Amino acid sequence: MQLTEKQKGVVRGVIPAALLTFVGLCGAPLLLPASALPVDEPGARLAWALKWSLLPILTLMVAVARVANHRFYTPEDIDGAGLTNGTPQARLHGAILQNTLEQAVLAVAAYAIWSMVVPYSWLRSIAVAALYFVAGRVLFARGYTRGASGRAMGFGLTAYPTFGMLSTLAVVLLFRLLNWTIGR
Repeated sequence: MQLTEKQKGVVRGVIPAALLTFVGLCGAPLLLPASALPVDEPGARLAWALKWSLLPILTLMVAVARVANHRFYTPEDIDGAGLTNGTPQARLHGAILQNTLEQAVLAVAAYAIWSMVVPYSWLRSIAVAALYFVAGRVLFARGYTRGASGRAMGFGLTAYPTFGMLSTLAVVLLFRLLNWTIGR
């Protein structure tokens, strides 16, 4: 299958995001000292994840504020998406908000589950994922008007750490289930 120019542009954006994700998540133990981690007990692990979840939630807050501010200052959009078709700028802000909401829900859930399932030293990955989330949202929003290739790097930095965590969790929990089933 021959890729279109837009598809090639997306690939050029997501490959660095995938590489950064791999290096960041795998290299997290080198980036954060063990002294930065909480004590190794369930409540402290979950608290660690929730603290880092603030970063994705703040990006969601910013996306909501951008929509609200735009609507307030734009007479054609002040009545909201349910009552108007929306100007192109309102639709743009709405699309960024919708994607940010979707990504934030996945990330916060991934961080919480990750904190309870993985080995203690892997908790550092949550911090890296949360920092990438913020960088990814900034790049996604700034590149959105350039189309798919313009937002690819930002999407990748936002989504890939979460997707990697969720995929790893699925494998770890599947192996635990199999071990439990076989061990019975």
